[in-house]
Formats: sequence, structure tokens, C-alpha cells
Amino acid sequence: MQYRLDRQGEKISALGFGCMRFQRKNGLIDQQETEKEILRAVELGVNYFDTAYIYPGSEASLGEALQKYGLRGKVHIATKLPQYLIRSRQGIDRYFDEQLARLKTDYVDYYLMHMLTDPAAWEHLVSLGIRDWIDEKKKSGQIRQIGFSFHGRTETFLDILNAYDWDFCQIQYNYIDETSQAGRRGLEAAQKKGIPVIIMEPLRGGKLVSLLPKEARALVAADKKGRSAAELAFRWLWNQQGVTCVLSGMNSVAMLEENCRVAEDALPGHLDESDLALIARLRDAVNGSMKVGCTGCGYCMPCPQGVDIPGTFACYNKTATESVSSARRDYMQTVALRKNPVAPSQCVACGRCESHCPQHLPIIEKLKEADKVLRPAYVKAGVAVARWWLFGRGKKG
Repeated sequence: MQYRLDRQGEKISALGFGCMRFQRKNGLIDQQETEKEILRAVELGVNYFDTAYIYPGSEASLGEALQKYGLRGKVHIATKLPQYLIRSRQGIDRYFDEQLARLKTDYVDYYLMHMLTDPAAWEHLVSLGIRDWIDEKKKSGQIRQIGFSFHGRTETFLDILNAYDWDFCQIQYNYIDETSQAGRRGLEAAQKKGIPVIIMEPLRGGKLVSLLPKEARALVAADKKGRSAAELAFRWLWNQQGVTCVLSGMNSVAMLEENCRVAEDALPGHLDESDLALIARLRDAVNGSMKVGCTGCGYCMPCPQGVDIPGTFACYNKTATESVSSARRDYMQTVALRKNPVAPSQCVACGRCESHCPQHLPIIEKLKEADKVLRPAYVKAGVAVARWWLFGRGKKG
């Protein structure tokens, strides 16, 4: 296994085990199969296991396996505070204590503020005393390193990255999201600050394998080095120095062993020009099937009415590359749940964005299309409720 270092010089396996997708049987985690996979992962050198409070049964399943086989000292546990549920300082303690009990441990190696989508969410935690709380937990040894996970736009990521002295961060990143989400700019900004970056969704939930368009599948099949679509996506990530660990939601021993094989020699800079050209062609093939040719460059921003144009189009494009339900879920996570509303319906057709767009896109027309698809009545209602819960008001987003 290849290892990369965190800020304290600890070795983190380049491949991390994403515990959100443990195998299930009759709706419940298949503990026997899960333990088999965890044991094999540790044997192969995987030492980073990522879970979260809201992953059903995940923390408890991981904790049970680690305790049963005496593996706690051999692995790093990463889990996440559901910051969107926090309303008081006491609430922070309550969730954290519950997580320690589930994980059957007295400390967490890597603790994240889960899904910070807006600086306002961090400011809310600050108002509740999260800074002092973190200091106390670090001093006691109950938390070794502190970080945050992120879904959203690059500029928002940079704001949150600079809001606190983080030990690490976790972002959605893959060859399709190079200019969306935190993107390469976010990755390199974290690298410049010496902050390790954990990668989630390296395959877009499997979409960069199972839902590739025909042209992309043909490119993979013609690869002279015989690499699969998954291997190419993983290698693109590990080729970058700023990537510390890539999470994979592995739910079979065969998948685990294949990913570990790739991780062994996928060192920074290992891809040559022909490899990178192949992946660029894959990206073009996927992008060619999208609804809007938006590159996420941001020249259209800021919108005078506050509309998140690149964020909206990134979600709209996912209706073509993934599914409508997935796109709506991403819209909720990355666009709608901001303190200041950013909905496409706020567009007044002033045309400023179109005059600045280097792609000369019909932005006004496409925003209307996107709004109809991404925000049906039930999504608008869900956003209103979620915004009331998060910000104490029911403004739409």
C-alpha cells in the first residue's frame, strides 16, 4: 500500500475505506460480510476508515468490527459531526459522546464538520463555542485532528478553508469535477496551506463506471494498457501531489483487492502525456452528453440577483450524466442550502452573465430550463423546511 502524510506526519493509506456503502441484507448492514472486508482491507494496508453520524448503522458496525478483532490501534477512524443538527453547545457534546459509544472508542483520529456548504454554517458553530470545544477535545486527546467535508462552489470552499486552522479537509473531486465543487483550485489552495485533502466521490458514486456514454466506454475498451474506467479515474487522482487519500465505498473483497492493487504504484506524477490525454478525452465524452456546456469558470459571477449560475448548471448537467433524482439531491446539498438564497428563479434576465460568458451560452434560457427540472414543488417545499431548520427562517433557495 502507498501512504501519504498528514500534517502531523502520520501515514495515511492512499486508499481509504468509505463506510457509507457497507453491504446490506434485508435493509440492515451485513455485519459478517462487512467484517470480512474490513479485515482484508487492514491486511492489505488500508488504515483510513471514513464514516459519519448519519450513515445508517455505519459507525456501530465499524466500531463492532474493530473491537472484535482488536484493530483499533491499527487504523485511523474519521467520522463527522452533523453540524446541521446542532442548536447548542450541549448538542455538540451529545452527538460526539454518542459517536464514541457507537464506535466503541475513546477518541477519534479525524473529526469533520459534516457538509459545510456555507460560511454561515461555520459561523453558527463558532457562536455556540465550537472553537473552545475543539481545543478542549484536542487537549484531552479525544480528537486528534479536525477538519470539514464540503459540497459546493470553489469560492465558498476557499472561504471556509481560510476561516479556521484546519488539520485536513474532505472534498468531492474527480476528473469531471475538476472545475466544479472545490475543484482543482480548491485542492491546490489546500496543498499550498499544507492541509491534507481527502477525496470523496472519486467515481461520482459509480457513475464514472456504470453510466459512461458510449463514446467514453469505447475509449476505455481501446486502452492499450488494459485499464478499467475505475482505474483510470483513481490514477488521475493519485497522480496529483495534493491528494492525500481517496475514499472508495467498497462493498466486496474483489473490489477492495483491485483498488489496493492500483493504489500500490499510482504515485504522484506517474501518468504520462498519453494517459492524461486519454482521460481528457473521457472527460470530453462525458461533458458532451451534458445539458449545458458550462465549464464552471465563474466569469458569469457574481450575479446581481445572487443566482449561483455555475452551481445550478453543474446540478442540471447531472440529470444527463447521472439521474434527475441525483441532480436534485446535489442541488439541495450544494446550492439551495445557503444562508442567502441563490435560486435560478431569481434571474431577472439582465443579460450581464451572457455578456461575460466565454462559452457564449444562452444562460438566461438555460436557467429557466434548469429551474423547472431541479425545483419541482416537492423540492421547493423541502428546501423551505431545511432552510427554516438551518437558518431559522423559511426563505426559498
